[in-house]
Amino acid sequence: MFQASEIKRLVESAIPGAVAIIIDDANDGEHFQGEVMSPSFVGMNLVKQHQAVYAALGPRMGREIHALALKTYTPEAWQKAGKDRS
Repeated sequence: MFQASEIKRLVESAIPGAVAIIIDDANDGEHFQGEVMSPSFVGMNLVKQHQAVYAALGPRMGREIHALALKTYTPEAWQKAGKDRS
Protein backbone atom coordinates (compact mmCIF):
# COMPACT_ATOMS: atom_id res chain seq x y z
CA MET A 1 0.00 0.00 0.00
CA PHE A 2 1.50 3.31 -1.13
CA GLN A 3 1.04 6.59 0.73
CA ALA A 4 0.01 9.92 -0.80
CA SER A 5 2.66 11.60 1.37
CA GLU A 6 5.37 9.49 -0.28
CA ILE A 7 4.20 10.53 -3.77
CA LYS A 8 4.29 14.16 -2.61
CA ARG A 9 7.82 13.73 -1.25
CA LEU A 10 9.10 12.04 -4.42
CA VAL A 11 7.60 14.66 -6.74
CA GLU A 12 8.68 17.66 -4.69
CA SER A 13 12.22 16.34 -4.31
CA ALA A 14 12.62 15.54 -8.03
CA ILE A 15 11.01 18.58 -9.65
CA PRO A 16 12.56 21.99 -8.92
CA GLY A 17 10.27 24.27 -6.92
CA ALA A 18 7.38 21.83 -7.09
CA VAL A 19 4.33 22.01 -4.86
CA ALA A 20 2.35 18.76 -4.92
CA ILE A 21 -1.09 18.07 -3.51
CA ILE A 22 -1.78 14.34 -3.56
CA ILE A 23 -4.81 12.49 -2.24
CA ASP A 24 -5.58 8.78 -2.07
CA ASP A 25 -8.63 8.88 -4.33
CA ALA A 26 -10.08 5.49 -3.41
CA ASN A 27 -8.43 5.19 0.00
CA ASP A 28 -6.77 2.01 -1.25
CA GLY A 29 -3.11 3.04 -1.57
CA GLU A 30 -3.20 2.51 -5.35
CA HIS A 31 -5.46 5.17 -6.93
CA PHE A 32 -4.47 8.80 -6.45
CA GLN A 33 -5.31 12.31 -7.58
CA GLY A 34 -2.61 14.91 -7.81
CA GLU A 35 -2.06 18.54 -8.59
CA VAL A 36 1.52 19.67 -9.16
CA MET A 37 2.83 23.18 -9.74
CA SER A 38 6.41 23.96 -10.71
CA PRO A 39 8.22 26.89 -12.28
CA SER A 40 10.09 24.27 -14.34
CA PHE A 41 6.82 23.60 -16.22
CA VAL A 42 6.97 27.04 -17.87
CA GLY A 43 7.39 26.49 -21.62
CA MET A 44 6.45 22.79 -21.40
CA ASN A 45 3.26 21.45 -22.91
CA LEU A 46 0.97 19.38 -20.68
CA VAL A 47 2.33 16.08 -21.98
CA LYS A 48 5.89 17.07 -21.01
CA GLN A 49 4.69 18.30 -17.61
CA HIS A 50 2.96 14.99 -16.91
CA GLN A 51 6.00 13.06 -18.14
CA ALA A 52 8.16 14.98 -15.64
CA VAL A 53 5.86 13.92 -12.80
CA TYR A 54 5.79 10.29 -13.95
CA ALA A 55 9.59 10.33 -14.27
CA ALA A 56 9.81 11.50 -10.65
CA LEU A 57 7.79 8.43 -9.64
CA GLY A 58 9.81 6.09 -11.82
CA PRO A 59 8.95 2.39 -11.82
CA ARG A 60 6.41 2.89 -9.02
CA MET A 61 3.90 4.03 -11.67
CA GLY A 62 1.98 1.00 -12.82
CA ARG A 63 3.26 -1.05 -9.92
CA GLU A 64 2.68 0.33 -6.42
CA ILE A 65 0.80 3.29 -7.90
CA HIS A 66 -1.91 1.86 -10.12
CA ALA A 67 -3.40 5.20 -11.24
CA LEU A 68 -2.67 8.90 -10.82
CA ALA A 69 -5.25 11.41 -12.11
CA LEU A 70 -2.97 14.37 -12.65
CA LYS A 71 -3.29 18.13 -13.16
CA THR A 72 -0.16 20.19 -13.65
CA TYR A 73 0.31 23.94 -13.48
CA THR A 74 2.83 26.65 -14.10
CA PRO A 75 3.00 29.21 -11.26
CA GLU A 76 0.86 31.62 -13.30
CA ALA A 77 -1.81 29.00 -14.04
CA TRP A 78 -1.71 27.90 -10.37
CA GLN A 79 -2.40 31.46 -9.24
CA LYS A 80 -5.18 31.92 -11.82
CA ALA A 81 -6.80 28.70 -10.54
CA GLY A 82 -6.79 30.17 -7.02
CA LYS A 83 -4.46 27.52 -5.62
CA ASP A 84 -2.38 27.91 -2.47
CA ARG A 85 1.36 27.19 -2.27
CA SER A 86 1.05 25.17 0.95
